[in-house]
Amino acid sequence: MRRRILNTMIAMIVAVGLLLGIPLSVIAWWWVSDNAHQNLDSRLKLISDQLIRQEGTEGSVAPGGLDVEAFQLLLPEGGRLTVRYPVGGGVEAVTIVGEPIEGATMKDAIGLGNAGSILLEIPMDQVRNDQLAAIGIVALVVASSIAAGTIVAAVTAGRIADPLIDLAQRAAAMAKGDFRSEWKSYGISELDRVSRALGDANSEIALRLEREGEIVGDVSHQLRSRLTAIQLRLDELSMHDDPAVVAESEAALQQVERLSRELDEMVAASRNDPASPNDIDVEEMVRTLIGDFRTSFSAAGRSISATFTGGTTAVSARPGRLREALSVLVDNALQHGAGTCRIAVDDLPTADMVRITVADEGQGVDDALVGMIFRRGFSAGRGNGVGLSLARALVEADGGRLELTSRRPAVFSIVTPSSHGPDPDVSPPTLTRDRVPHR
Repeated sequence: MRRRILNTMIAMIVAVGLLLGIPLSVIAWWWVSDNAHQNLDSRLKLISDQLIRQEGTEGSVAPGGLDVEAFQLLLPEGGRLTVRYPVGGGVEAVTIVGEPIEGATMKDAIGLGNAGSILLEIPMDQVRNDQLAAIGIVALVVASSIAAGTIVAAVTAGRIADPLIDLAQRAAAMAKGDFRSEWKSYGISELDRVSRALGDANSEIALRLEREGEIVGDVSHQLRSRLTAIQLRLDELSMHDDPAVVAESEAALQQVERLSRELDEMVAASRNDPASPNDIDVEEMVRTLIGDFRTSFSAAGRSISATFTGGTTAVSARPGRLREALSVLVDNALQHGAGTCRIAVDDLPTADMVRITVADEGQGVDDALVGMIFRRGFSAGRGNGVGLSLARALVEADGGRLELTSRRPAVFSIVTPSSHGPDPDVSPPTLTRDRVPHR
């Protein structure tokens, strides 16, 4: 930005310098020439007066009686004077004062009627030197002005660009969650207004995030309390005499434990706690997901299946994100689709990615709704319009992408980073094998 501002200001200064310098150079050129002509004219007048004084009563100068020394005092440097005057009897004498001039000359003449005429010449080189000197002075003034303007432009560009760069850096820090920046004034009213507005936004966002953090903490505390109470009740049921009750209570305990882990991950994500990436066995996760959803699909007279091709290991700092996103897609296929729900897992070795597709045999997505299905709050049927937008956000948080790759029938694809091609010097991370909580 500083360079653009500086280049723009320098270009304007150079343009103004040229617009003023060229006319001034032309004016200086003609001014020197005109001044030389005026100087010749004034000298000719003095010489003519001197010539008239040397005329006798008869109005003529006697032959050889012209006082040349008086004229030499009036000649300019390097000048040459030619005097024509009558000497009586209709005869005209010519007297030349000064050395011959080589090359072009600037001349000026004056006629004295019956008294003769006078021609004064000077070398054109003298005039050209004076003209070039005048143009040089103009060029020096213009160059000095451009240099001074460049210095002013550099200072001005720095004064404008530095605060803008500082504001951009502070805004970038705020976007990354750093709200400790001090928003200062720069002495420029417009930038100060922007700084104050960003400072107010910084304070408001920090306050809201603090409130949201408090709410998340309170909600997590309340949920943990309720989950603990449920776990205690299920522990009592696990000691029941009926084996079926014991089996169901143990399954419910596992779901409570997994829900508690999911809650821990969400709380850690809300606090932006760092987490090291782990490998996830996608095949194990999908098979567990199918087991949890098979009863619901069977109740609806439908089926769910999966196929696996190539490597099926994904990388995620928080495994619950991928599980939750995939659960959303399968649940949407159950609620809005028809026929068999097919999950396909394959790898993209050239991109070090794993692709998971979820398809069904339903009517698909209307063309008018394609651009809105991932918007938060939009729902084409039953539901609150949060599932797909949440699923995309969870996948993108791990560096992946969730897209609708086919409209009819509907096919959703998740592409997430894979652990293919690991560095042999680095030990592989621990595989996470976990069940997916039933929705």
